[in-house]
Amino acid sequence: MPKRRSQIELTPDEQAVLLDEGRTIQIASNGPDGFPHVVAMWYAVIDGAICFSTYGASQKVVNLQRDPRVTAMVELGTAYNELRGLAMKGKAEIIDAAHPGREALEAQLSKGMGPRYGGGSGGGRLSPKRVIIRIVPESTYSWDHRKLPSNVH
Repeated sequence: MPKRRSQIELTPDEQAVLLDEGRTIQIASNGPDGFPHVVAMWYAVIDGAICFSTYGASQKVVNLQRDPRVTAMVELGTAYNELRGLAMKGKAEIIDAAHPGREALEAQLSKGMGPRYGGGSGGGRLSPKRVIIRIVPESTYSWDHRKLPSNVH
């Protein structure tokens, strides 16, 4: 009998749909006190990477400068039998105003996020005080409780 985990995993196509439908991602970095520092961010997927903007002096950026390892999670659904999610582990790249590829990435991020771009400003260029965080997933795990038999809930 197959393990339940393999029965409820999202396929790569289902992962892409989930990321497209999601709007908020939970980002966990390693805090200075050794505890996880978890924040919710609006995001866009650009060339397979999770991207979002934030202020360069924020605690999450300070954490990522010290240790670029990060876990990110998107989950959708409100009832147990509707829950589906994707958690990704990877390393964060911090793209500041001086980065040569920033302008192109900014344009893609603006298009991907629409009115959520720039902290809710809905467009234009990012302030030089903001950075773009780019996370390329190195490993993932996922779940889709809609795939569970109805008598399991």
